[in-house]
Amino acid sequence: MTSTAPQPASRPFRVALTGGIASGKTTVADLFAALGVPLIDTDLIAREVVEPGQPALAAVAQAFGSDVLDPDGRLDRRRLRELIFSDATARARLEAILHPAIRAEMERQSVAAAGAGPYQMLVIPLLAEGGRRDHVDRVLVVDAPETVQIERLMARDAVTREQATASLRAQAQREKRLGIADDVVTNTGRTEDLREQVAALHERYVKLAAASRAGKVVPPNGHDAQ
Repeated sequence: MTSTAPQPASRPFRVALTGGIASGKTTVADLFAALGVPLIDTDLIAREVVEPGQPALAAVAQAFGSDVLDPDGRLDRRRLRELIFSDATARARLEAILHPAIRAEMERQSVAAAGAGPYQMLVIPLLAEGGRRDHVDRVLVVDAPETVQIERLMARDAVTREQATASLRAQAQREKRLGIADDVVTNTGRTEDLREQVAALHERYVKLAAASRAGKVVPPNGHDAQ
């Protein structure tokens, strides 16, 4: 979508990987990891910040009541989902607690991994919903037809078609995600197709990262301007 501006030397070149539920983000992320790209997964971070003893868990319990904790003092995710699923105000309150904690930990891990690979990949499933991309240099969207997503969800989670469709509708629409994309991986199910797309993107990102470190501005196709 846009040219890549030079970044401060202290900040690694970062690509955000996002996509809808059951689009194949994990498979794509694993293919990049196999090429030596450090992954920072905000889904994993989201679980870490609500472990017992973490400030975010205490804040969630204060905001939603002790009923969101199980007998061992851990977050009862099912109960919390029930509270926020159809309540936009409650969902916004939860996001106001968790998102700053998740972003702070993401930044910490990014700094810790600086120099470990040619660039970093931040796995951010809800990037389109969050409405921000100022902390990354590129956005890569894993895209799949909604019919494929629904079939995968039904098989993966043993849910009905209606439940799978409802899960899809709870996220940003496909068009919104594609609207923030600099690059798109199309996933219709063949791993070899994904591997070829990832290899081409990896080559592009290595060039973009090198140009960024050199202080150059590079067009979206990844080639130096003449």
